[in-house]
Amino acid sequence: MYAYKYPHPAVTADCIVFARENGKTRVLLIKRRNEPCKDMWALPGGFMNIDESAEEAAARELKEETGIDAGRVIQVGAYSKVDRDPRERVITIAFYTIIDKIRKAVGQDDAKQAEWFAIDNLPELAFDHSEILSDAIGMLNREP
Repeated sequence: MYAYKYPHPAVTADCIVFARENGKTRVLLIKRRNEPCKDMWALPGGFMNIDESAEEAAARELKEETGIDAGRVIQVGAYSKVDRDPRERVITIAFYTIIDKIRKAVGQDDAKQAEWFAIDNLPELAFDHSEILSDAIGMLNREP
C-alpha cells in the first residue's frame, strides 16, 4: 500500500433540510448517537465514500440517518477550520434542500433521534454546525 508523505484531510458532507409549512420554516436536526458531541443536536451528515460525489454523500447520509430522501441539493459552502472536528482533520461540504412539508424522520444509523425545529428556536449544535446553518438560512432567505 502506498503512503503519502503528507497527511490528507478527511471529507464529510452535511445536508440541511428545510420544510416550509403553514408559513413557518423548520429545519431537520439529528441527535448524535456517538462521540464526539454525543447527545448533541447536529446536521445530518458524515464521511464521504471514495466512490461518490459530495452531493451523493450528503443525500446518502441524510437517508441513512433520517430516512428522508434529499431530492435536489444546493451547495452552501465548504468549511475547513483546522479544529472543527476533534477526531481528525475534517473538511465538510454543506448542502441544503427544501421540501414542501414536514415529513416523518426517524433517527437511524449513527443518529439517535431526528426532529424538526423552528429556525428561530434552535438548540445548541455540535461542531461548527451553527455557522453552517446560519449560512444556509441566509441563502434560504434570498430565495424567491
